[in-house]
Amino acid sequence: MHNERPGTAEDERLAQNKARTANWQRWGTYLPERQWGTVREDYSYNGDVWNSFPFEMGQYRAYRWGEDGLLGWTDRQCRLCFSTVLWNGQDRTLKERLFGLGNPEGNHGEDVKEQFYYLDSLPTHSYCKGLYKYPQKAFPYDELRQENKRRGYDQPEYELLDTGIFDDNRYFDICIENAKSDVEDTLIRITAHNRGPEIASLILLPQLTVRNNWSWKNLEETGNTRPVITQSGPFRVRAEHKILGAYRFEPVEGNNLIPDRLLFTENDSNMHRLDPNYGGPDHFSKDGFDRYLVHGDESAVKEGGGTKCALLYQLKLEPGASETLYLRLVRIDGGTGEEASDEKPDLEPPAMDIAHAEEVFATRKAEADDFYARHIPQEATPEERNVSRQAFGGLLWCKQFYYFIAERWMSGDPTQIPPPPERMKKSEEWRHLFCRDVLSMPDKWEYPWFAAWDTAFHMIPMARVDPEFAKNQLLLLLREWYMHPNGQMPAYEFAFGDVNPPVHGWAVWHVYRLGVDENGVGDLDFLERAFQKLMLNFTWWVNRNDEHGHNLFGGGFLGLDNIGVFDRSVTLPNGVLLHQADGTAWMGLYCSVMLQIALELAHRRSKAYEDIASKFFEHYIAVIDAINSVGGTGLWNEEEGFYFDQLQPADGHSTAMKVRSIVGIAPLFAVCILKRDTVEGLIDFQRRTEWFLQNKKQLSEYVSTAKVANEEIDGSKWIAIAPHDRFQRILARVLDEAEFLSPHGIRALSRYHLENPFEVELQNQRFTVKYTPAEGDSGMFGGNSNWRGPVWFPMNMLLLNALERYSLVYGDDYKLEYPTGSGQQHSLVEIAEDIARRLVSLFLPDKEGHRPSHGGEERYATDLYWKDLILFSEYFDGDTGRGVGAAHQTGWTALAATLIEALYTRREIRNRAQ
Repeated sequence: MHNERPGTAEDERLAQNKARTANWQRWGTYLPERQWGTVREDYSYNGDVWNSFPFEMGQYRAYRWGEDGLLGWTDRQCRLCFSTVLWNGQDRTLKERLFGLGNPEGNHGEDVKEQFYYLDSLPTHSYCKGLYKYPQKAFPYDELRQENKRRGYDQPEYELLDTGIFDDNRYFDICIENAKSDVEDTLIRITAHNRGPEIASLILLPQLTVRNNWSWKNLEETGNTRPVITQSGPFRVRAEHKILGAYRFEPVEGNNLIPDRLLFTENDSNMHRLDPNYGGPDHFSKDGFDRYLVHGDESAVKEGGGTKCALLYQLKLEPGASETLYLRLVRIDGGTGEEASDEKPDLEPPAMDIAHAEEVFATRKAEADDFYARHIPQEATPEERNVSRQAFGGLLWCKQFYYFIAERWMSGDPTQIPPPPERMKKSEEWRHLFCRDVLSMPDKWEYPWFAAWDTAFHMIPMARVDPEFAKNQLLLLLREWYMHPNGQMPAYEFAFGDVNPPVHGWAVWHVYRLGVDENGVGDLDFLERAFQKLMLNFTWWVNRNDEHGHNLFGGGFLGLDNIGVFDRSVTLPNGVLLHQADGTAWMGLYCSVMLQIALELAHRRSKAYEDIASKFFEHYIAVIDAINSVGGTGLWNEEEGFYFDQLQPADGHSTAMKVRSIVGIAPLFAVCILKRDTVEGLIDFQRRTEWFLQNKKQLSEYVSTAKVANEEIDGSKWIAIAPHDRFQRILARVLDEAEFLSPHGIRALSRYHLENPFEVELQNQRFTVKYTPAEGDSGMFGGNSNWRGPVWFPMNMLLLNALERYSLVYGDDYKLEYPTGSGQQHSLVEIAEDIARRLVSLFLPDKEGHRPSHGGEERYATDLYWKDLILFSEYFDGDTGRGVGAAHQTGWTALAATLIEALYTRREIRNRAQ
């Protein structure tokens, strides 16, 4: 797959972007899908983000920290935003943004209630494509709210498809594509299809908005200069921003469609709606187009200019008919790069008509095909290629502008009411945080904020298509305006101080190895920069989460929400400690990764890294010894053959929390191979490790020597948390279809607990953990996440990654029964590949066209306009594979593309990457 063909046009653009000779990533699909209901827009006294800024308020209240819109387009600081607005003549409001339930409204937390799809994108966004399905009947806002409120935790969510709104195909397919003719010249193609049986009317409003940076007197470099959009022709506008530059927005010459009118308003809050007691003058506001079209208020819009404009098109489509509109957004001020030109007169951009625009789209689409032909295995089936293409597309669409300055958020803006004192407490320790970047989001609607440990997994598939973005994103979260001075990485905006699994180092090492050349050398500058900051984070982890210095770690919920018997983030009474098997295993993984990085830097950069490599070698073994032997057997339970969390009261008598979950599988993730050819040249490291092993006999048993046919590995020392017998016993459960092995990957909780719930009584309160394969059965951690049975891609990825490393040291002749009880013997590579196939099968149609992830929805199996569309959910039903949680989590579920590539990549190349 990695052949010698010349680079593609997109590769050349990426190279220019890296060299900063052409800023191909200045514009992209960076516009959030949801800005309302976020912490950064919450100005309430009690931090109730959902009720302080609900969906409806997004229509008439100006945003402080961003914008949002339907499948939108913006520059990388969200200064000038394009989005598509729709109205079917039936809805009570314009469709300006995606609707969904806030966390208190859903029976399983927040959830988008729309049908939209990220279909394609290049890394530079020189071509991208999205699809929105817009019902022709009145959108069932109230029905969705009422029915979801009525339902309990034991029932599935009530979705838009369940309402019957799409029956008889009474909807429009709105296809939105962007193609860059040049760095600062974007073409937009909007195609509206009437899929219904009757003539249907549609109002289409291509909309241009400048983000409100004048109401707050904020910290941006624009000073007191207010951006403005002014009319410069019959249906042409000029948008001017002091920093961004000047742009022309207009329909491309030769369109079949002619706009009825050019509308203007201001991107300001409607104070009359925001405050019933407001006694000030009437003014133009961001809801002006809605007031004008839906409510007939002629005074709501104006002529000539404003900070928000739209072209008004009124369509009437025959059954099965479509209309296509071409638009252009092009820079005209003569400036280059990030600098606007105040002195130069506007330049006339190159001519553009429909024929030329269609040629640009055809060229960019062909370039996208060529690019992905290089990054998706040619041997893959057409369905697998479709999965990969949409996974990469969603991953790239989920890059979003994220703006949050903690100190300004806490202290408030000069022109606004001072924030309540309670706000100071929420992020007091994170005053240094200054975010104004394009970041990779887990899901641009459900989670429109970065989550550090999610980002680590995002960057594995990202590194396949845009390695520079992947490396820069990993470095960014380690920079001093993100990382706390004490070394902690920010978790997410709801609680920056929460503790997530320390997988950032694993991602750094993985991304580095994915980029090595034929000599095995990667981007050492990236690796060294990351390593320096990771040492700070490692030290924070050791000091923060190992309370008694025994190398048994806590950490709290560690991103696994309800995996524990109780909320593992709470402080237990009477001095009781919780030793976490996964917390300790994560630190083992962290040690092993830091050891590998230090050895690589010592081998290829400077012998000075040998000392720190020795430190991580010894620390790694100390963690392994603790989890296996402290108090006799550590966190290992010999009777169950599994690692468990342990409660340790002040009297020292520990109690195992015997829940068979991913917590007890996590110790398998940490396996480190000290390749012979790397270590042999490091004399000081060799001497130190030899001394250590000779003088610490009780610890030397954790270090093994590989005896395999692979000459590169044979004779190399390797270290793993789980000794061989424990490794086998854990895997016997993991590979058992009655326990962890599902038809679609490894479950987060054993199915054993369906009939055998774990129960424990603590402080006169009874806690129960039962196998729950799909949605959660409680409101723990918001209720929209469940780790008690479903299949989660990140945990599966870590396990597969570990199995492939184990296969190197055990060799091809080492076989295990797979599935457990089947009598069939398979190598570890064969087992890993079969689990990968199970995971990929979530998105592949069976002979009737049903994809497990779509949960039996017939449209996705048989309807021409649905059957090729794929949703990449947050997690998946442990029995059926139905997608659950956030529906656009690409995000870490884009790892599906990584797995498809691995299944078709030669083993030696994959091993080099691992």
